[in-house]
Amino acid sequence: MASYKHLYLCKVFKISRSSFYRWYTTVSSKRALEHSFFPDLIKKEFDLSKHRYGATRIAEKLKREGYYISRCRVAKIMRANHWVSIHKWKFKATIDSNHSYPVCKNSLNRNFNPFRLNKVWINDITYIQTNQDWLYLIIIIDLFDRKVIVWSLSTSLHNNQTIIAAWKMAIRKRKINMDLLFHWDRAIQYAPKTFIKPTPLVIQSMSRKGNC
Repeated sequence: MASYKHLYLCKVFKISRSSFYRWYTTVSSKRALEHSFFPDLIKKEFDLSKHRYGATRIAEKLKREGYYISRCRVAKIMRANHWVSIHKWKFKATIDSNHSYPVCKNSLNRNFNPFRLNKVWINDITYIQTNQDWLYLIIIIDLFDRKVIVWSLSTSLHNNQTIIAAWKMAIRKRKINMDLLFHWDRAIQYAPKTFIKPTPLVIQSMSRKGNC
């Protein structure tokens, strides 16, 4: 029952008693209550997915939990709250190991602890997707101190713009006065016919298949 205070407020705000009692005695429907909880439920699933789930997956998950909500409604609530899912970039291969060029012996043989500086360098290529196009990151590391000697970016996987460019930068930065083992995977950019041995002091080495 409404109290005397409520009736007094009706008089102050010039609201009829019948309108007040109609509002006061109305119980929210189950559907209305569920709808009021939807933003919190969607935010919970969105956070649990580490912001990877979009409207479709969140709607399916809520339906499995007994909440009947359409994908369009989830999308509308997510747009209103600026909850945008994170899309994973599609994989882009940087290694073409199925080539006809001869491969080098695996002279490193997973010995990752050389005894001096400039004894073993390793190299790899990875990819970065930008708003315009793919970029390829080439890194050369000295296994003795685990420091990056050089890194470079390229818009092409051609060896002149990847490994050869990075190699020239590395030997300008560090002079090779003793034998050096230069190790990489079996990508075509490193094949002996495409990556020319720059000095007799450098021994080329390639990983076996199945070895990172």
